[in-house]
Amino acid sequence: MNREYVPLSLDGREKYLACLAACPQKVSDYSFANLWGWCEEYGLEWSFGDTHVWLRQTKPTTTYWAPVGPWNSVDWAKCPTLAKGGSFIRVPECLAATWQAALPGRVAVSDAREHWDYVYSVPELVKLSGNRFHKKKNLLSQFTKSYSFEYHPLTADCIEEVLQMQMEWCMWREAECDATLAAENRAIARVVKDWDRLTNLLGGAIRVDGRMIAYTVAEALDDTMLVIHFEKGHTGFKGVYQAINQMFLENQGQDYQFVNREQDLGDEGLRKAKSSYNPVKFLEKRAVTISG
Repeated sequence: MNREYVPLSLDGREKYLACLAACPQKVSDYSFANLWGWCEEYGLEWSFGDTHVWLRQTKPTTTYWAPVGPWNSVDWAKCPTLAKGGSFIRVPECLAATWQAALPGRVAVSDAREHWDYVYSVPELVKLSGNRFHKKKNLLSQFTKSYSFEYHPLTADCIEEVLQMQMEWCMWREAECDATLAAENRAIARVVKDWDRLTNLLGGAIRVDGRMIAYTVAEALDDTMLVIHFEKGHTGFKGVYQAINQMFLENQGQDYQFVNREQDLGDEGLRKAKSSYNPVKFLEKRAVTISG
C-alpha cells in the first residue's frame, strides 16, 4: 500500500468528519473522539485520498483499518491502494460485503466478534420497563432513594473534576489497574482535555454531597445514534452505573434512537455486562485479507 501516512491531527478533523458522514455504515471505532483518544496508544496515522481517508495503526505492529468515505461510489476493482492486496481489521460488514462483490475471488473474510458494537434502544434504556430490565430498574431505584444526588451535563468547566475522579477511580480499582486500564486512563485524559475542540462530544455527571461520583463521555455518530466512549462510577455507591446510564440518556439522549456502547474486546465480563442491557442489534465487523 504505497500511500503516505501522517499522524492524526486536530487540524484534519473537519475533513475527516466529512468522509465519515459519507460512510454507509458508521461504527464506534471510526468516531473521531475514539481515534483521537487512542491515537498515541495505537500509533494511529491517516492518509487522505480524493474520496476516502485511509487509516492504520503502527503499534504494536503496522495494521490497516478500513478506509472511511463513500464506499458505494467507488470502483474498488480499479483502486490502486488495493491493487497489491493487503489485510485489514475492524472492517464494517457492509464494506466487507462490498469488497467481496467488487473483487470476486480475492477477498477472504473472517468474523471479528470481539469488535462488534452493541447497540441499544434509547427509549428502552430510559424507561427500563418490563422483566428484561427489572434488575437494572431496581438498582436505579435503590440509588435514587439512598443518595441525595444531582445530575448535570458535562461542560468544559467540569473537566478538571472529571480528571480528578478518573485518578481516584484508578485508585479504587488499583488491584485491576493493568496495562489496559492504564492505557484507557490516558485515552480519557486526552479526550477530555480537548473537550472544547471536539465539538461532537457530550456527557453527564452525577454528584453526591457536591462530589462527582460518576461521569459519562459520549459522541454523536450520526443523527440517530450516540456512542458512549467512557463511563465511570464510584463503586461505593450501589446502582451508580445504572444511574449514570439512565440519567444521561434521559437528559441528553432523547433526540437519538440508538445508543452504541462499543465492543467487548473478547472480555467475558464485559460481554456479560453489555448483554445484560439487552442490545437491539449489533454492528458487525470483519477481518479482511485481499489477495494481490
